[in-house]
Amino acid sequence: MRDCRVLCFFITLVLVFVHGVNGEDPYRFFTWKVTYGDIYPLGVKQQGILINGQFPGPQIDAVTNENLVINVFNYLREPFLISWNGIQQRRNSWQDGVYGTNCPIRPGKNFTYFIQVKDQIGSYFYFPSFGFQKAAGGFGGIRIWSRPKIPVPFPSPAGDFTILAGDWYKTNQYILRRLLDSGRNLPFPDGLLINGRGWNGYTFTVDQGKTYRLRISNVGLTTSINFRIQGHKMKLIEVEGSHTLQNTYTSLDIHLGQTYSVLVTADQPAQDYYIAVSTRFTARVLTTTAILHYSNSHNGVSGPIPVGPTTQIASSLSQARSIRWNLTASGPRPNPQGSYHYGMIKTSRTIMLANSAPYINGKQRYAVNSVSFVPADTPLKLADYFNIQGVFSVGSIPSNPTGGNGGYLQTSVMGANFRDYIEIVFQNWEDTVQSWHIDGHSFFVMGMDGGQWTPASRAIYNLRDTVARCTTQVYPRSWTAIYMALDNVGMWNIRSENWARQYLGQQFYLRVYSPANSWRDEYPIPKNAILCGRARGRRTRPLKK
Repeated sequence: MRDCRVLCFFITLVLVFVHGVNGEDPYRFFTWKVTYGDIYPLGVKQQGILINGQFPGPQIDAVTNENLVINVFNYLREPFLISWNGIQQRRNSWQDGVYGTNCPIRPGKNFTYFIQVKDQIGSYFYFPSFGFQKAAGGFGGIRIWSRPKIPVPFPSPAGDFTILAGDWYKTNQYILRRLLDSGRNLPFPDGLLINGRGWNGYTFTVDQGKTYRLRISNVGLTTSINFRIQGHKMKLIEVEGSHTLQNTYTSLDIHLGQTYSVLVTADQPAQDYYIAVSTRFTARVLTTTAILHYSNSHNGVSGPIPVGPTTQIASSLSQARSIRWNLTASGPRPNPQGSYHYGMIKTSRTIMLANSAPYINGKQRYAVNSVSFVPADTPLKLADYFNIQGVFSVGSIPSNPTGGNGGYLQTSVMGANFRDYIEIVFQNWEDTVQSWHIDGHSFFVMGMDGGQWTPASRAIYNLRDTVARCTTQVYPRSWTAIYMALDNVGMWNIRSENWARQYLGQQFYLRVYSPANSWRDEYPIPKNAILCGRARGRRTRPLKK
């Protein structure tokens, strides 16, 4: 027994000094086996990606500042990577799990992620980030709970449910990827899933009179969704780590990559009720349902499925503007969220990002400021660390649109300075809703409106209580503006959450740089980092610095 305690103490010391995680906060250990398996989400047998035999994958639960040690064994016949949507990886883009920062895990090998959920609370999800594997599953929910002494602005609910919803294809990931590689668009999705199940395939059981927390993520590939519960209202309490004003909604638009957390009270007569999810802003509307089952119910669902909005933009924009920060609530720390006066900080730079859909070399591509991203042969973070020339160039994407309808291929990296406070404007001149995600950061959604953004658009910015989040929508022929503190050194992916657009180039990397070269600003390369491409054969840092 004494030998076991000594061994555990030694392992903890090694984790602290080798991987740079905080030894003062608890550790949680996970072992994941990633395999293929037969799944039937829409009634048709498909090859899915399972984690520990599960689809969706296992839930991750953690408390603010805890350290997660996740050992991932890849039993697939292809390389594999997992990324952690919304987890900021403070000082540690080495763990971000996208190809710009990490080499994929080769078949038959394993890799251990060392993640600290530093100064975070809230609801997130993980997903396979390599190739088009997200179309085969491998995703799951992440819940980060507040520390026991930090006040939460609502009573403890009777239960807590994760809902992973989104569009789904019966066609396997390889055929979908070949379609994109050939220069064609994806077809319309075949259906929608709720927690990996199709129509009425999943049941949430509640006790009459009690209140429950639902954490709802859009983990789909191509479409926004609307979420609603027959006969019940939803009180919004949290969006991607921000406690919100507790507005009540009958339905919620949830765009690709976004997560919302609501309270629902089982205050209706004892029976079963539809939970409905449908596509938004699509000419053809897909719908699926799950069941909200009262534990004392003897009656199944009845009546029509609640109808949701379809193509209306004005109501969605109005709802988005109604989502506000709860200024008096604590976040991950005891001080109120509103003590950070984001609207009073002067920005040092404005970046405008315009999405487009050019044809390049006769094939459909997607671009940001006319640049369509192509992956390099070496992860950018490794090339940066080892100073490998010819992999990428900082400044290979302009910080403003270039005009015109054309585009070109490039491994695009934009440079930025640590501790700058910047404004980013997402300009969308296309007829579809865009959804943008930024790794490693949380940002303030200052405003959104139709037409062309100009400096005069700042007059409608919310300088007081807009929500901080990591994924935002941009409506058709509209703009969305954000403020963001560059408080996290590293190589960070900025991408479309429409996975076809991301795959075909609507992404780039933001290199947040500090000249200090200090562990205070960024952790060193992990001892266990996988080296591939032109970094193969080089050495990670020794155990002793």
